[in-house]
Amino acid sequence: MMRVIAGTARSMPLSTPKGNDTRPTTDRIKETLFNMLQNYIPGCVFVDVCSGSGAIGIEALSRGASHAYFIDRDQACIQCIKNNLTFTKLDQKSTILKQDACTALNMIHEKAVDVVFADPPYEAGMERSLLGTLSKMQYVTEDTLVIIEALMDTDFSFASEYGFDILKEKCYKTNKHVWLTRQA
Repeated sequence: MMRVIAGTARSMPLSTPKGNDTRPTTDRIKETLFNMLQNYIPGCVFVDVCSGSGAIGIEALSRGASHAYFIDRDQACIQCIKNNLTFTKLDQKSTILKQDACTALNMIHEKAVDVVFADPPYEAGMERSLLGTLSKMQYVTEDTLVIIEALMDTDFSFASEYGFDILKEKCYKTNKHVWLTRQA
């Protein structure tokens, strides 16, 4: 069972979409991620791309993000996100976009977004198109943190072609989080 780790919705259980199409981030990895993100979260605008259950964006809201966008194109995932947001009472601070990731990123009209977290299907090869789209968005500033979850052997050397620098890679057993920022 998945749960919210910290904040206002701490310990609340979250449902996940049925089937094997989503890979819920384990509590251990989620805890590591948010320990590293703790200084970015209070008051931030957070974008959860390929949201699945919405657990990452909900964790951000629970820990003090001012608003979160949830992007997924799967109807079962969208329903799961809505249910989880209602259950945790965080629905008033959220926007759900039921579209493919790159189209939805164009629908966000913020002056600046603080954190973009993307967990695309590993075999879909979406990393390049996501960075290509984000590179054109006015709300992605030099202060925006972009984190992409990918398989351990995914090569991100193309990131500089889209104006992004790799800050760091946090590796786990089979996957990693790649932290990127827009080049100055």
